[in-house]
Amino acid sequence: MTPAPDERDRIHAAMRRILSGVPKRSNGALTIVALATEADVPRNALTQRHTDLKNHFYEQIRARGDVPESEKRLRKQIAKLKELRAADSTEIRQLKADVEALVGALHLAQLENRHLREADRHGAQIRILPTRQQPPRGTSGEPREANASSLHEPPDQVTPGRRGVPGQPG
Repeated sequence: MTPAPDERDRIHAAMRRILSGVPKRSNGALTIVALATEADVPRNALTQRHTDLKNHFYEQIRARGDVPESEKRLRKQIAKLKELRAADSTEIRQLKADVEALVGALHLAQLENRHLREADRHGAQIRILPTRQQPPRGTSGEPREANASSLHEPPDQVTPGRRGVPGQPG
């Protein structure tokens, strides 16, 4: 498509209107889209055919001390991405520390397992230490309140006839 003969003049006039704060056709934003709308030309007229006018528009905006909308938007996005990157870095550091701790715990469990297997292979007597008992459950499925007397009660007895399942009635 060939440009209209007065296209450059319309772009110049649109620049003056936008920079003076009296746009006729656009919202007056300091963007190429608003400039193209104001000049009644396609946006690619500024991004491809008249890049000198686009650059001149941005220079005038900067000379006034303003920042183009696109630059403001990009700066906000950069700030947000930097925050996300910092948060990700913190999370990655924590995950690396967690991995090291978990690898250490796994290594310790493997060593312990190896020692127990060797002791069992040599016929040594292995004592199984009692595990921490779960608190008794009430009728609603919630843990029962412990009182002083319940703390000293003996653990549930194995009832014959139920294959040795503790706490099951015979």
